[in-house]
Amino acid sequence: MLDSSSIVLRYQRIADLSGQMLKLAQANDWDSVIALSQQYCDAVEMLRPLTPLDSGDKVARKTLLTKILDDDARIRNLAAPEMARLGAMLGAMKRHQSVLEAYCNTYPGGR
Repeated sequence: MLDSSSIVLRYQRIADLSGQMLKLAQANDWDSVIALSQQYCDAVEMLRPLTPLDSGDKVARKTLLTKILDDDARIRNLAAPEMARLGAMLGAMKRHQSVLEAYCNTYPGGR
């Protein structure tokens, strides 16, 4: 089992990664955000073998968790417009494909 200081260091690693991801999202560098997300997920998985924390470490964990959740919310807010734009593009492509299929299937020289 890990001691409480090792656990807090794991939370610190996650907080550092979320901060890096936020800066990259603010710079609209989504490829790098996605690349760091795997390290973030791996760091979160490292929290599974937890031992109880003492009261001082619980305060440190709470501070780090607050930062992590705040970074996550800010990244999601930055990603929302891009996700909406991609959704609109995919919808337009699907409509375009449906129109082409409808015309190609009814045109005598079509499929």
